[in-house]
Amino acid sequence: MDKITRRNFLKTLGFGGPALLFFGKVSTVFAGKWEHAKKNFWKGNKFAQKSVDMSGYARGLIRAKVDGKWHNYSIRETSPGFIEWNQKRRLDFLASIKTGKMPELGGPHSGAVASYGLGRLDSQFTLNNAIKGIGLAPKDENLDPAIQKLKDTYKSNMAEKMDVLMSFYKDAGFVDWRKQTSLELYSEPDFETHTFLNLMENPVANIVFLDIPSYELRTIARIVGPDDPTALPSEKKLLEFVNLAHSYMHGEFSKTFPLLLFYVVEEFDNTPGSKLGIRSVPELKE
Repeated sequence: MDKITRRNFLKTLGFGGPALLFFGKVSTVFAGKWEHAKKNFWKGNKFAQKSVDMSGYARGLIRAKVDGKWHNYSIRETSPGFIEWNQKRRLDFLASIKTGKMPELGGPHSGAVASYGLGRLDSQFTLNNAIKGIGLAPKDENLDPAIQKLKDTYKSNMAEKMDVLMSFYKDAGFVDWRKQTSLELYSEPDFETHTFLNLMENPVANIVFLDIPSYELRTIARIVGPDDPTALPSEKKLLEFVNLAHSYMHGEFSKTFPLLLFYVVEEFDNTPGSKLGIRSVPELKE
């Protein structure tokens, strides 16, 4: 078997072409007057999401402005079934990469994120769905050692890096199962994605994973910028961790991307033939 390198890994995942197509400054190539909303969220190159209030985070609460009204939500941990499925499939994914095999496209890494509320000038619809690379979040107390571990092994070969990531996922107690993470790779002042605009205005997002069992998470979504004055200390560290993990897999980037942080409020088990959309978090009581 050929030695696993970052370049080989990217080719395996279909990223062997120009980086611009996946991670570059897409806005400067495709930007126009249509890729915006009537509402502006930017001051220079910075933005701050004002539709989410994190002041109740220490009590497990999040306040969000949804459909123009403020509501309180409880942040909840995913079900034991979701955790078991997520761990196993992620470990399988990393093991495939370690052995040079093509990993499956389904599973917990590829989430279909649905949002609505504002939309862009290029569509009559605000409802949007986008496939995002979804990651896990270390618990707040584990963020510093996780960040340091990635930094210490940043220049290791791909097989060694997979062992590091697998060590995170093998320990269910290491992970904060109230959260899912991603990055907003493309939105800038001259180009805004549908997801960005919807979540800035209406911070509700559903995540569905293509797999059996089939889970759906209903979340309040934060968009945390690198210079966001509203970000909690834990959110700033998580932004650093997710960006570092992204570069750890795909190579160095010239910018820090905004964090997409999904706080779980409800979970549904949509597995065909058995659950068919039964709410699993919080459990319904008779």
